[in-house]
Amino acid sequence: MNLDSVKYSARPAEKRSPAEEKCYNFLEELGIPFERVDHEHADTIEACLDVEKVLGCGICKNLLLTNRQMTDLYLLLMPGNKPFRTKYLSKQLGCARLSFATPEQMLKHLGVTPGSVSVLGLIHDTDGAVRLLIDRDLLSDEYLGCHPCMNTSSLKLSMEDVLNKIIPATKHGITIVDLPRDSGEQTL
Repeated sequence: MNLDSVKYSARPAEKRSPAEEKCYNFLEELGIPFERVDHEHADTIEACLDVEKVLGCGICKNLLLTNRQMTDLYLLLMPGNKPFRTKYLSKQLGCARLSFATPEQMLKHLGVTPGSVSVLGLIHDTDGAVRLLIDRDLLSDEYLGCHPCMNTSSLKLSMEDVLNKIIPATKHGITIVDLPRDSGEQTL
């Protein structure tokens, strides 16, 4: 991956996509500091490994999921190095098997395309259609690494700011889930 190994502590000087610009405006309005690194498209956790080294924090796995009927949407944040098993989450939520949301649902509700899903996408979910789920293991991290709604940049945010400023400002609640670290069953 072509990675700019320089960390920045401000928004890019050049114009970015409207979704990314909205993220920077949002962070500035809330007075939230961040570190940023620019890179080629990184739409998987594996593609973000070099980014993690430069930022000095793990990139969070962000999954937009839907139930079988496609009536409920869930944004799951979990450690990037932890496997996701549908069985355990479905059971905790009391719903049918979960699957990935469609690209159309991602764009409509979070303002993002596949590979760019992030907690910052909740600024686009003004009707509260998406339920935020956070794996308990992620809460022990000091920092959260995520994309600013575009997978050509990654941000390092303090977990405290994410939990106490960003999420409340989006008017979303948090549901804490407990996902196992290992089990050989039903991976999505």
